[in-house]
Formats: sequence, structure tokens, C-alpha cells
Amino acid sequence: MKKQMSRRKLRELIFQFIFRIEFHDKEEMPEQEQFFFENLKSEEYEIISEDANYISVKSKNIIEKLEEIDEMINKQAKGWTTQRMGKVDLTILRLAVYEIVFDEEVPTGVAINEAVELAKQFGKDESSAFVNGVLAKFA
Repeated sequence: MKKQMSRRKLRELIFQFIFRIEFHDKEEMPEQEQFFFENLKSEEYEIISEDANYISVKSKNIIEKLEEIDEMINKQAKGWTTQRMGKVDLTILRLAVYEIVFDEEVPTGVAINEAVELAKQFGKDESSAFVNGVLAKFA
């Protein structure tokens, strides 16, 4: 029997999926979601329907609130705008700000710690410090 993924793994997959918004219009995202899940299957991921649903719903919620989230980031990131940020850092910030502001299931400290871990894994050397610095203003 397949087991549920950890929240950390689910968050990583949500990050990977919403990263696509940088390269595709919002209207293309349903098709991108289909490609994303097909690609996961081809990578031998065992994904159960609850996990797929969690990724799908949370990703859609983030994408729906993108403009609002970006405004919040722009207000807090002194000297930076979302247009100037690296796409990886911006995607991580979007996910974390969504979790801090809109997702009552995720404690703020957890959202920040997980964002820093994603930045260490996917960003540049200074990404984790940058992400931590911006998100600290939301805490």
C-alpha cells in the first residue's frame, strides 16, 4: 500500500509546480498540472490521490492569490521588487507567504523554516539568508 508523503515532500512538489507560473500564463496552468503529475509518475513517484489533491488545491490557491502575495512581498522586501528577485527565491517566498498569511494549518515558524530549507536545496548560496530575512518581517 502506498503511504502519504511527508509535508516537506509535498511542499517541495508544490514549489516545483508553482515555479512553472514564471514560464506559463495562468490559463496554461491546468495543462501544466497534468504534465507535472504525468512527469511525477514517470519518475516513479508513488503519489496517492490525497497527496495529488493537496498539491493541486494548494497550488491553485497560491496562483489565485499571486498578485496579492507579490504585493505583500514587495512591501516587506526593502530594496527589492518581485521583478528583480531570482525566480527560485521568489517562488519560495510566494509559497511561504501564502502559508503564513492564508494557510491556518501551517504555523508561521514552520513556513519560514521550510522555506529556508527549500532555499538551501534549490537556491543559490545566499538564497536561504535572503528568504529568511524577507520572511522574518512577516513573523
